[in-house]
Amino acid sequence: MASERKFVTENIRRTLLKEYLMSRVGRAGFGGLDVQRTPMGTRVTLICERPGLVIGRRGEAIKSLTRAIEEDFNFNNPQIEVQEVDNPNLNAQIMAEKLANALERGWHFRRAGHSTVRRIMDNGARGCQVIISGKLTGQRHRTEKFKEGHIKYCGEAKLNFMHQGFCAAKLKPGIIGVTVQIMDPNARLPDEIDIIPPAAEPTPAPGAPVAPTADGKVDEQKAAEALEELKKAAAGETPEKPRKPRARKKDGEAVPAGPQGAAVPGEEKKPARKRKKKETGAPATEAITPAPTQAMTSPEPKPLAEATEKKEPEKKAEPAEEKKEA
Repeated sequence: MASERKFVTENIRRTLLKEYLMSRVGRAGFGGLDVQRTPMGTRVTLICERPGLVIGRRGEAIKSLTRAIEEDFNFNNPQIEVQEVDNPNLNAQIMAEKLANALERGWHFRRAGHSTVRRIMDNGARGCQVIISGKLTGQRHRTEKFKEGHIKYCGEAKLNFMHQGFCAAKLKPGIIGVTVQIMDPNARLPDEIDIIPPAAEPTPAPGAPVAPTADGKVDEQKAAEALEELKKAAAGETPEKPRKPRARKKDGEAVPAGPQGAAVPGEEKKPARKRKKKETGAPATEAITPAPTQAMTSPEPKPLAEATEKKEPEKKAEPAEEKKEA
């Protein structure tokens, strides 16, 4: 707990020092404060719009500030360094103080807010938000916001690129709080990506030998040449193919025929080989011996008269046998 209390008391002391310097250096345009502890003492860096008013004649004003910081706030051997703001319109604290002064002079809050935002954005800021809260038009408190450009409310982008300043304007109805947030013009947001295009290489002349590469550029060049030939054919220009020189036959030499019927010198003619025709048919099998056949004799048909005579007595005998049984 002792170390935590030490951190809390140190931050409270630095906040009180900041409020004291804002009240003392209000006319010079207070823009910020930075306190660093060194082995030689405490370095206090004061950022303001007009450093001449802070230093004073022969350094009297800065000596009185150094004495007050050492005695009232118990800083060990303070050394004050004054820096001038490069562009006051991009400093959030300075713009908040100017807006509060405009409200105290009687400006309408809406006119003052819009003019402050326009002034900040014209100087190259990426985004700006102005919040005015208090009794603006009546007895009831309300809040008005004026914003333009990119504004970040949370995350690393807000901590690194958003600068905030606060000041209070004292009016008859009450105190009006003024908050100004400005995004740094040099801020680089996480969604901003630069795409580097590939380096352009010179295209070879038509007909030149193409060197093989691993990137597949040979295929692209062949496709380009084929496209050019198609364009010429569509325009009616047919490219002439180079003719091969015809070889002449010398006396005493056998000139064989080339692939296209042309004679090739220095080679002997080989006899043409006859291709054997493939024998088509069923494969050879063993001879099948037929089984010996026996003569089949069929009985001679009997005449119809004999067949009817035999069948008739059988039909008549049946009722006689039935009578005997009865």
